[in-house]
Amino acid sequence: MKIALIGSTGRTGSHVLAQALRRGHEVTALARTPGKLAGAPDGVLVVEGDSTEASALDRVLPGADAVISALGPTARETDLHSRTAQALVEAMQRHGVGRFVGVSGAGIDVPGDRKGLRDRVVSWLIQRLGGEVVQDKPREYAVFAGSSVEWTLVRPPRLTDKPATGRVEHDAHRPGRSTSITRADLAGFLLDVAEGDLHVRQAPFASGIR
Repeated sequence: MKIALIGSTGRTGSHVLAQALRRGHEVTALARTPGKLAGAPDGVLVVEGDSTEASALDRVLPGADAVISALGPTARETDLHSRTAQALVEAMQRHGVGRFVGVSGAGIDVPGDRKGLRDRVVSWLIQRLGGEVVQDKPREYAVFAGSSVEWTLVRPPRLTDKPATGRVEHDAHRPGRSTSITRADLAGFLLDVAEGDLHVRQAPFASGIR
């Protein structure tokens, strides 16, 4: 599979890149600072640019089978995810790329959710205390939900930097029992979703298994 990777130098994106290569995929990685990927191994094409710029996406997407985004939050650009979503939808349509897999957050609500009391309280707190970055995530969801793209937005709980366990619990509408997931396990799940066409046009919860 040929993967266009957004957010390749971040704490989750670096795991996606490494695992994608181990699985035998070709990766075109978009990076604002390509020097962070200096010495990238065979199978990686590094493209300098911004995820909201059409010209950058037009260099990353040609020939891709799927786009995976591991963009993390940034306090400097509180609307980064919704602007990236809009730019991606338009670029994917131009280049005939139909599959997108990205990372959202467990705190947002989508139609059909079956959250228990604990998760409803957590979502309420996140939505009210998380600031403008959190408020941008529903806008990102709305962009993809209103598009013709075969999208998946994975909703993880708290991310940790512990080693991968290889065990992930996922469901389209019901959060898992664990309140965390390792970045390495999340990266592996993003690849599983892309490879297996899982949860198409859904925003599944994904957590570790305790």
